[in-house]
Amino acid sequence: MTAPTRAERIASIRPKIVQRPIPFGPQRRSEMREYSLRHYGQATAALVDPKVIVIHYTVTPTFEAAYNTFAQDVADPELHELPGTCSHFVIDRDGTIYQLVPLRFRCRHTVGLNWTAIGIEHVGNSDADVIDRPAVLRSSLRLVRWLRCRYGIHRSDVIGHAESLTSKYHDEHVAALRTQTHADMQPAAMARYRSKLRSCP
Repeated sequence: MTAPTRAERIASIRPKIVQRPIPFGPQRRSEMREYSLRHYGQATAALVDPKVIVIHYTVTPTFEAAYNTFAQDVADPELHELPGTCSHFVIDRDGTIYQLVPLRFRCRHTVGLNWTAIGIEHVGNSDADVIDRPAVLRSSLRLVRWLRCRYGIHRSDVIGHAESLTSKYHDEHVAALRTQTHADMQPAAMARYRSKLRSCP
């Protein structure tokens, strides 16, 4: 019997993912190209060869609330920019993994890293809502393992939003935003998270 190829081994660890796409049509892609040009000097909406996975929590009570926020292509209340914020994946409180945006597109989820980062949101209000909920953590680790192995992303480049400024891939051309970050998924929580990540098959 022929041994499975690397692609087959990686495909075998893909978790169940429910597709719930948000609108990401020509206008939003155009806005992402303009955003990328301002912030990274790259006039593209494409996410190519991602190097980072950023872990977030939504600060919403439900998946639907998070979905509705990301689906609206409106200027965000914090930075007042377009396109609207989004994340590639959202993991619900019961561990269901939803994919909102194809991995070929960039999402606005982490200043300085959107050019090379996959965003994963978790429904909740604290680091504990990710780390201490078994169903959520199990799904999250499975998703991240598959993505990490698929793209060759190093374990150390699976980071919390709160760690964004220390990433070697952080690159922000707008001076006023070079120190902008959020408090979700602090280093202590992410150290626990990374310690649970399994190796690639």
